[in-house]
Amino acid sequence: MYTERVKRLEERLTTKQCELAFITSPIHIFYYTNFLSEPHERFFAYVYDQTKEKSYLFLPTLDYDKAKSLAKVDELIPVSDIENGYEKMKATLGRNFSSIAVEKETMTLAELDRLQAVFSNLNLLQIDNFIIEERLNKQATEIEQVKKAIDITEQGLEHIVQFVKPGMTEMEIKQELEFKLFSLGAEQMAFDTLVLSGKNSSLPHGTSGNNEVKEGDFLLFDFGVTVNGYNSDITRTFIVGEASEEQKVIYDTVKRANEEAILKVKVDVPLKEVDLAARNVIEKANYGKYFTHRVGHGLGLEVHELPSIHSENNELMRKGMLFTIEPGIYVPDLGGVRIEDNIFINESGKAEVLTTYPKQLITIEP
Repeated sequence: MYTERVKRLEERLTTKQCELAFITSPIHIFYYTNFLSEPHERFFAYVYDQTKEKSYLFLPTLDYDKAKSLAKVDELIPVSDIENGYEKMKATLGRNFSSIAVEKETMTLAELDRLQAVFSNLNLLQIDNFIIEERLNKQATEIEQVKKAIDITEQGLEHIVQFVKPGMTEMEIKQELEFKLFSLGAEQMAFDTLVLSGKNSSLPHGTSGNNEVKEGDFLLFDFGVTVNGYNSDITRTFIVGEASEEQKVIYDTVKRANEEAILKVKVDVPLKEVDLAARNVIEKANYGKYFTHRVGHGLGLEVHELPSIHSENNELMRKGMLFTIEPGIYVPDLGGVRIEDNIFINESGKAEVLTTYPKQLITIEP
């Protein structure tokens, strides 16, 4: 897999008549090398020298031993805390380069200055868009990691539903959920876990706090975990005790919106049709003004990546795409419902729903 990725990168450099790729995003370094690290302020770069057809990983010395057994590169170059990584890179490569492909979306002005200080008369080409486009096509091995993350997530959800009791705070529930997830094998939380009850659940990106769960509340969980660099992202909403008629209508509307959106997932269909399918269900139920965000986003090495599933995206769906479908209705002073699944367009060009947790309204008994 990594060999194939580097080969396509090499072909891109050849097409653009570019001599060197200089990649510093930890996510993209992992994509090409199988080595994931957070370097903080230290020098960390994947470099592909097209003239020699050779790859290098420049990394902090403290990561060197770990990388030896993981990194899929031709040469590992440790950089100590007192060395200038840019100068060491220039010395290692042994010559000046006039054309270098960089991540213009993430490169800082300070990084640009340092690069220009060691390579004169630079012509910089953008490599971000190519890498992001590559990442859209998820391979079977990547989906297996996502499935592992989803399995842990859903086991955690099954546990927490049995744990919750009225009077507990959102934060208490969040801490128990995360403790369980780590015990199941999560490497880290994919993002800040949302446990939102009652009125708080009407905030699409609210914050868990000391709000106590009460009978009659919606209780919304939105969370995910990271496994081998890949993420899950699932949302389910429950009712504590008995649901009111309006709560039942809201929940049923969101569930139907989720299901209708999934039915639209098919190769060569515009992504906007997924959003519009969910939006139409919610608008027909007269809750349109309470659905305040796009219906989904790409998922993989990052929790939010391309494609963006919104009502004006004319990009066609294709094999290998992985994204969320998560319609919601958020009514102030009443609460909110969101139901989120992770969808993969498989080799047959059809929607494969990777999340399996039930979507019918589940009551948490007081």
